[in-house]
Amino acid sequence: MIEVKTESTITESPIVDINGVPMRRKSLTQEIAGPSITGARSIISAHPASGITPQRMASLLRSSENGDATSYFELAEQMEELDLHYLSVMGTRKRAVAQMPITVEPADDSAQAKADAAFVEGWLDRDTLDTEIFDILDAIGKGVSFVEIIWEKGDAWLPRELIWQMPNSFEFDRVDGRTPLLRGDAGELMPLEPYKFIAHIHKAKSGLPIRGGLARSIAWGWMFKNYAFKDWVSFLEAYGQPVRVGRFDQGASEGDIRKLMMAVAQVGTNSAAVFPRTMDIEFIDAKAGTAPNELWRSLAEYVDDQVSKAVLGQTSSADAKASGIGSGQSDLHGDVRDDIARSDAKLLAATLNRDLVRPMIMLNFGGRTKYPRIKIEKPDAIDVAAMVKSARELAEYGVEIDAEELREKAGLAGPKTAGAKLLIPPEKAAQMIEAENSPQEAQDVQSGGSVPKKASTAFLGLLKSENGAVEAPGKTMVNVASFSMPESSGARPNENRDAIDRVTDELIGEWDDIFAEMIAPLEAEITRIATASENPASAARDIQTMLALKLGNMESAAFTQMLQNAGFAAFVAGEVDVTNEQKAG
Repeated sequence: MIEVKTESTITESPIVDINGVPMRRKSLTQEIAGPSITGARSIISAHPASGITPQRMASLLRSSENGDATSYFELAEQMEELDLHYLSVMGTRKRAVAQMPITVEPADDSAQAKADAAFVEGWLDRDTLDTEIFDILDAIGKGVSFVEIIWEKGDAWLPRELIWQMPNSFEFDRVDGRTPLLRGDAGELMPLEPYKFIAHIHKAKSGLPIRGGLARSIAWGWMFKNYAFKDWVSFLEAYGQPVRVGRFDQGASEGDIRKLMMAVAQVGTNSAAVFPRTMDIEFIDAKAGTAPNELWRSLAEYVDDQVSKAVLGQTSSADAKASGIGSGQSDLHGDVRDDIARSDAKLLAATLNRDLVRPMIMLNFGGRTKYPRIKIEKPDAIDVAAMVKSARELAEYGVEIDAEELREKAGLAGPKTAGAKLLIPPEKAAQMIEAENSPQEAQDVQSGGSVPKKASTAFLGLLKSENGAVEAPGKTMVNVASFSMPESSGARPNENRDAIDRVTDELIGEWDDIFAEMIAPLEAEITRIATASENPASAARDIQTMLALKLGNMESAAFTQMLQNAGFAAFVAGEVDVTNEQKAG
């Protein structure tokens, strides 16, 4: 067991981050990047998406490159709020990684390295981890995300909470464009406190971090789609209802005209109006002769397809559409393409190893030459049936295989209790039952050995005597010429049947006696098991196991001998018939 260093021990050697900045322990347990009412870090947004124009879009994107990314971050957040398609595909991509299994790999095979890995792995077992990773992956859209670590000092220094902080509370250094800085309460820029932030930078393309987010590339298409929606709604509002035209006779008074105007308006809003008989209102369908509304739909769908390609790497899983190759094309794609999901997971793991794992080890155990590494990856699909089949075939050739590792790869849990019922092959069960009568064999079975089966029945040679009889060891001489069917059987007379027919008919009479001797012990054993057991399901399993044992070791010498005699007698009888026909010819 590794010992956690005390506060006094750690104080003797100041802890610094990867940039050499010393850590201040008092700030570890406090939130320092949260919003304030009067300070520069405010939750109030300017909502730049409202009334966005191409000129305004170009201006805020240029400002973000020059260091002031506040408007860009606010626009990126509004894009997710206002566009359901963009919200959906971004959520799909982030959740694909947030739900991947996370493992911790020791730095080496030493006991210390394994203890470090177990320490980190124990902290990762938390209910809020998926949500915290989802927040960190906000960088996929914006290019960068900042999550503040709130530490807690108990038996050890452990992160108590990971809080997503508004990205517009941060700014990149205006000289190098890569170093993140925190806005102070008065607007001043400060270096990030060591071991307080998980700063995840996600680049969709090479370049400065602020230009690497997907939102920057998607912003122009989103704006044009927004225009299309506005025009579409305006069209539906103006032309979705028929045009109402009121007609009045020549010489109508101003009062009559006002009444007709009011009637036309009331027909549109209340679907009811009162006007004189001499006046007329006509409804004209506005659909004919107007601009085709499919133009706006086509533009919106085109932009959505491009967004799906940019975020998910494909379009089929976002919007399944019929194609010329069949309607099942969406089966060819996952929700997120595997190469994109794996890349996202590797980038996230690298950030966590730098900003989370390293501080956890240093705060509790001091510096290390190497640190444990978090790995986030989706396990490869395993064909369990093929794996088990290959293992069985290799085992038959004597290849040694780790049974526990094979079970784990198959995704099966081991026995939870000592008396748990185990799934075993029928032949193994048969051997175990047979071994109950032999202590030595039972010990062999429990130790993984196999009980030797009885030797197979030796092949019995059959000889043909000079007078046409069939000889078998331990059997009476059988003359093939003497086979005859009883007249009561209704069969054809012997003279109309060949020798093979007569051999077959003669031997059929012996089957009942032979089978009765073979089956009688099985019937007695089945009756005993069924009578003794109160559970039908348990009795059925016991009977199945018994049959697997008995059938494999059934005494079938008499039946085998009969078949051998019959086969050889039929062969000899056929030879005799052929010889007689040749002589007669």
